Amino acid sequence: MQNFDFYNPTKILFGEGKIETITEEIPDDAKVLMTYGGGSIKRNGIYEQVTEALVDFEVVEFGGIPPNPEYEVLLEALDVIKDENIDFILAVGGGSVIDGTKFLSAAALYDGNEPWELLSDPIRVEEGLPFGTVLTLPATASEMNSGAVVSREETKEKLAMGGPGLFPKFSVLDPTAVRTIPERQLANGITDAFTHVLEQYMTYPAGGHLQDRFAESIMQTLIELAPKIMEDPSDYEAASNFMWSCTMALNGLIQKGVPTDWAVHAMGHELTALYGIDHARTLAIIAPRHYEENFGHKKEKLAQYGERVWNITEGDTDTKATKAIEKTESFFHSLNIDTKLSDYTDDYEGTAQIIAERFKERGWTGLGEHKELGPDQVKTIVEKSY
Repeated sequence: MQNFDFYNPTKILFGEGKIETITEEIPDDAKVLMTYGGGSIKRNGIYEQVTEALVDFEVVEFGGIPPNPEYEVLLEALDVIKDENIDFILAVGGGSVIDGTKFLSAAALYDGNEPWELLSDPIRVEEGLPFGTVLTLPATASEMNSGAVVSREETKEKLAMGGPGLFPKFSVLDPTAVRTIPERQLANGITDAFTHVLEQYMTYPAGGHLQDRFAESIMQTLIELAPKIMEDPSDYEAASNFMWSCTMALNGLIQKGVPTDWAVHAMGHELTALYGIDHARTLAIIAPRHYEENFGHKKEKLAQYGERVWNITEGDTDTKATKAIEKTESFFHSLNIDTKLSDYTDDYEGTAQIIAERFKERGWTGLGEHKELGPDQVKTIVEKSY
């Protein structure tokens, strides 16, 4: 197992009714900016719970943060922060709202030329404006990590940022929020969390036995819960385990001491930037083809995954590994997640070349756990994903 440092200061407030306790976590004299998305929180009762909890605070609202938080929209919110002298942000939403809020946290204290530099350079964020979250859509674990991804329509880019200054001070995880989530978003959340685990697990054996078991247990839990939560999102036990599995999938714990990949995300982000495809669905498009193209490097872990997660017990390593990829793609299909780019756009021809050229321009010539995956191989993987 590799050496590691583990740091995660985010306080988790888990369970029904926990929203009312946020007053204990926000400084008494704070002027709060409440950020949220398209307005679903005003239909499911969460908005009322949050505003009631914040009744003794001075609160400014900024709604309309879109899925795949858009840079230009976030700049409008940044103006509000500066004009209103905001000193605490409360993100009420899913990963997009929380990621957008993390950008705002960093940008509020950034003294460079343009806030986009936080993503394009990228710049490690050591300090940000303090913020907390109320999670409404389990998927990304942004509520308990220090990473974020922001899109820019003008340049058709979707880039990542992060640093220890971007951990939420606290996050509320109330499983009752799950009961009003549409089926498509539930499927996205399951797929997103599942693929997050794969990115930290599907590499090569590195002696991280406990980390492997952590990862496998999260994937097994998601597989077991998927039909239950899709059929009845009001099932509190299922919703609780779904929500916590999504958080545990990317709160930093399971990646410590082991190699990680993240090439699937790098390619998937480009599909979202180019075509607006839901993030989770881009991962489902890329992951199976990525594992096939890098079969030689990954087959031992693929076979282990097949045995432990999918109970594939017959055949040699290559056979188990191949079946494991098939099982993974079938799992996505069971959630009504299509796994070909052509299922989402008719304009897919040339996509692989565009992405490969972007990676060359950015100097992304050594992706994956071995730092060997270059633009030419990326081009092949994306082409096979058509």
